[in-house]
Amino acid sequence: MFRYAIATWRAEFNLAADLSSALEVHQSNHFPFLKVGELPDFLRALDSYASSRLVQVATKLLMITGVRTIELRAALWQEFDLDYAIWEIHTERLRMRRSHLVQVTTQALDLLNELKIMKGNYRYVFPGRNDPNNPMSEASINQVIKRIGYAGRVTGHGFRHMLSTVLHENAFSTDWIEMKLAHSDKNSIRGTYNLAQAIEKRRDMIQWYSDLFL
Repeated sequence: MFRYAIATWRAEFNLAADLSSALEVHQSNHFPFLKVGELPDFLRALDSYASSRLVQVATKLLMITGVRTIELRAALWQEFDLDYAIWEIHTERLRMRRSHLVQVTTQALDLLNELKIMKGNYRYVFPGRNDPNNPMSEASINQVIKRIGYAGRVTGHGFRHMLSTVLHENAFSTDWIEMKLAHSDKNSIRGTYNLAQAIEKRRDMIQWYSDLFL
C-alpha cells in the first residue's frame, strides 16, 4: 500500500518498512536431545562420572521415566509403592487436576531400591547435598551433563523430547505417550477412560523403552 502511495505521489516514505523485523515469525527453540544411537556413549560417560552416585541415578531415572525435572527432584518416598512398581505424583506437584501414575520399570525399580538403601531415611528421594530437608539442586543434572561433555547436546528436559520422539517413531499410541508425559487431555471423559484402559499398555510401552538403554 505504501509503495503504491509513493508511486502515485500520495506519500513520501514507507512507514511500514521499519516494522518488518518486529513482525518476523517467532522460531521456537526445543530442548536438545540425543538420538538412540548416541545413548550408549552417553551412558558410558555418565557411568564414568564418579563424583555423585545420587546424580548419576537421577539422570538415568529422568531418562527412562519421562517425568519433568522438578517432578523427579522433588519426588517423595511416600509417593512410591515399590511392591507394585508404581509412582503416584500428587496433584499439588503437577499442572493437572488429577495425580499422575508413573509405571516403574524393572530398571527404575533397581535404581530406586539402591537409593532406598542410600537415602531412604530422608523425606526426599533426592535430598539436597547441603540441606537434606530440601530437594536436590535444580542445576545438578544439567551440571553433570555438562561435565561429561554433553553440554549443548542434551538437557534434563530434553529426555522428555527423546522419549516422545522414539516412541512415536516406533508406532506407539499417541494417547499413551501423551498420558505418559502427563499432558492433560482436553476431553476429561476421554482422559478418564484412557487412564483406566491404558495403564498396563503404558507399562509395556515404557518397559520396552527402558530395555533399549539400560
